[in-house]
Amino acid sequence: LKYARERHQGRISKTSPDQVAIINHADVKRMLLAQKCYVEGAMALCLYGSFLVDKISCATASETEVEDDSLLLDLLTPVIKSWPSEWCLEANKWSLQIHGGYGYTRDYAPEQTYRDNRLNMIHEGTNGIQSLDLLGRKVHLQNGRGIDLLCKRVEETIKIANEIGKKTYLSNLEKHAEALADATTRLQRTTSVLKKAGENDPALMLCNSHEYLNMFGHTVVAWFWLKLESAATLALFESNTCMEEELNLLKGQLLSSQYYYTYELPKTIQQADALISLDNTNLQMRDEYF
Repeated sequence: LKYARERHQGRISKTSPDQVAIINHADVKRMLLAQKCYVEGAMALCLYGSFLVDKISCATASETEVEDDSLLLDLLTPVIKSWPSEWCLEANKWSLQIHGGYGYTRDYAPEQTYRDNRLNMIHEGTNGIQSLDLLGRKVHLQNGRGIDLLCKRVEETIKIANEIGKKTYLSNLEKHAEALADATTRLQRTTSVLKKAGENDPALMLCNSHEYLNMFGHTVVAWFWLKLESAATLALFESNTCMEEELNLLKGQLLSSQYYYTYELPKTIQQADALISLDNTNLQMRDEYF
């Protein structure tokens, strides 16, 4: 971000006399928005996992709360371990791109950060193993009650978002709430189809587990972006005493959520289609064909 603000290159129009900071170019803003969505979405995901750990160990938590939160944490653990490692590396990729040729030099941080972060999808158990854990074990726990519990909590967030949206009219909250509801239904249907396939052919159920993991993760992170957007919308609505810096932060959150819902969450549609079709290309491929 600092480099994009300081590096001057190109002009906004043919009549512009001076070169501008590259952050003024739409494509650079796109890359920065993608990074913001991945990183802040991953942070929200990880913090929610930590929140569940704290709730489980809280002396005031009821037995039912502890049981529910433990089950939800079990379900989300492979996602917490894998989604940030994969998609924050994507954020690193865009950071390199913004730096251009300088991104490959040791004069700037992205080169080192990329190499360091590439390890994250390996050392906690490869993401492939996390996907097998999610689809092969975690979604089956207590006859699938974990994913039902997750969807119930997502529904609670959707209800709150719709209430704030009707009250404020400051963002696309209601539109995004509907999109998340559709994505959650899509995830439930996809999970059901795969579980049924696994009753007769476990290998067929698991052969596209990595796609399922990404679909699951993108849906869960959309949940957290709806939470962030709801909070930012309400804060803007009650922003009589906000400083300019705070207003900029809140408006940035709204546009970040809009970016995620426009360009990231729709990826789950194609993923669901491929998974529900029970495509077995990966199983058909043989050693000697490579």
